[in-house]
Amino acid sequence: MSSSLGDLRIVDFSRVLAGPFATMLLADLGATVVKVERPGTGDDTRAWGPPYDDRGEATYYQSVNRNKDSVTLDLRTDEGIARARELAAGADVVVENFRPGLMSELGLAYDDLRVENPRLIYCSITGFGSGAGAELPGYDLLIQALGGLMSVTGQPGGEPQKAGVALVDVLSGQFATVGMLAALRHRDATGEGQLVEVNLLSSLLAALVNQGSAYTSGGVVPQPMGNAHPSVAPYEVLPCGDGELVLAVGNDRQFRALCDRLGEPELGTDTRFATNTARVDHREELREHLVRLLKARDARAWADLLTEARVPAGVVNDVAGAFHLAAELGLDPVVGIPRADGTEVHLPRNPIGLSRTPPSYRSAPPPLSDD
Repeated sequence: MSSSLGDLRIVDFSRVLAGPFATMLLADLGATVVKVERPGTGDDTRAWGPPYDDRGEATYYQSVNRNKDSVTLDLRTDEGIARARELAAGADVVVENFRPGLMSELGLAYDDLRVENPRLIYCSITGFGSGAGAELPGYDLLIQALGGLMSVTGQPGGEPQKAGVALVDVLSGQFATVGMLAALRHRDATGEGQLVEVNLLSSLLAALVNQGSAYTSGGVVPQPMGNAHPSVAPYEVLPCGDGELVLAVGNDRQFRALCDRLGEPELGTDTRFATNTARVDHREELREHLVRLLKARDARAWADLLTEARVPAGVVNDVAGAFHLAAELGLDPVVGIPRADGTEVHLPRNPIGLSRTPPSYRSAPPPLSDD
């Protein structure tokens, strides 16, 4: 099977999540990725558990390190530095997420490596950039707090709430991937390598999208609203006779269809609720009506009835339920990836569909090298 990036060689000095996630995406698309790890301990996430799989391997590490080879280098030694420079000299892409300045101290910064490899794409991922924020530690939870995400997540008046996954790291890894692919496209056209820089704080601010532009363009400082939406209604979780239902009504047709299925079509033409702007202005009154009407059935029954009417609605799945749903829809969300001993590790599928060069799953996350 052909691959999109089968001619690319990547040397990955990054650890934990943002960098490894980016290089795994590129590896899934065919790139050869050499993961450089510390002797003895390797990537921090090798020890981040529980949970572990049935072989005692940390599932966190497994989540972002398939399709890679591992080598161990002691970058505190001349021998390790020499080997690192040798790997970079033969690479198309180098990725690192050390504290700003460390790679310069080691002689492994972009300006050092491009002398021997002017076509090199060098991706540096930091927490707060390489300027005034260079010394700040780039942990996802800290970025979620300082970057405003926790201020708009959770219940009004409640404790600031983080997202349930390290979302900023994932977003930063995706931005880094886009940056590297853009730089490679430029290199294909000109022969020139370049430095790609992504920082977690800027990635989060960009990913705040409508909440960010509410401040930058509208002068509004968003506040936490629980599961409600600042600009759309009804767009929230609502109690039913049994269980909870998610409604994501995005336009007036959907709202009228909702009211029809709830048995009160007159709500759909009520001037308080007939348009989205009106519904947002009267969201509490609307919620009272919806809660009253939804008591007649359980959440699953409402979800089926409303989906039939093309009203976006569903129940709240746990992670197992989410994977089961994807499987029922034929999305094949889990892939079995071979280990050297003939067993398999089961991991979430890459979501990118390509008709000619689809992602491939060639090897399981590697054991720590003894090099």
